[in-house]
This record gives sequence, structure tokens and C-alpha cells, in this order.
Amino acid sequence: MPTIFTRIIEGEIPSRMLWEDDICVAFLDVRPLAPGHSLVVPRVEIDQWTDLPVEHAAHVMTVAHAIGRAQKTVFRPARVGLMIAGFEVPHTHVHAVPMDSMRQLDFSNADNRPDQAALDEQHQALRTQLLADGHHLGG
Repeated sequence: MPTIFTRIIEGEIPSRMLWEDDICVAFLDVRPLAPGHSLVVPRVEIDQWTDLPVEHAAHVMTVAHAIGRAQKTVFRPARVGLMIAGFEVPHTHVHAVPMDSMRQLDFSNADNRPDQAALDEQHQALRTQLLADGHHLGG
């Protein structure tokens, strides 16, 4: 059975897609820890990031870096945190979270009912910044 991320990648479940290429995608998290919280997900459905081909792992981090730089410009956080946990979905994914404190990396603080218009605005602002930074977003 495909993971929720595979279903998003295949377009079966709608998302606010930020990036698409042959190796990975990035989209806004539907339960954000902070405004702009994004996930970078390889297309290949592999549970643990340490099992990814090293080239895929490196590319996922390169895309997370681009997303993080855009998040810094758009949201002006003190830091952009990265987290790979993998307990919630058995499909490798990197959380890129604009943050001002470590408390923002606590999943118990996730917004389960985010304002949809705010998510749309964050999505557009990040895409605009990624394009301004010279990235081709695919899709």
C-alpha cells in the first residue's frame, strides 16, 4: 500500500507543492510546526533515510537547503531547523522548519487546523522566492 507521501507525489492527494524534480518533491506540511514548515520527500518510497542511495540523500539535502534559504528570506526566522525522524510516515522525509526556538520542533505543537488562506499565502511566497533565487521548480 502506497504511503500518503507517494499518494501526494502521484497527485492523488492535493498539496501545496513547492518543488518537483526527478528525485524528490517538496511541499508545505498540512500540520505545520511554524509558518512555512515544508517537507522534502524523495520519490522513491524508502522508509529510512540511511537506506536511500547516497546520491538521492545528497539531492534531498540540496533541495532542503534551497527551501531553507527561501524560508529565511520570506519568514525571517532566527534559524531554519531540519529534522529527519520518520516515525509518523514510513517514507523518508526531511522537515524544514523556520523557527525561533527549539520548542518549535515539538510535534505536539503542530497546528492541526491551520488557516488555509495563510497556507496559500505561504506557498505562493516560498515559490516566488525560490524562483527569484534562480531555481526551476518543475511541475
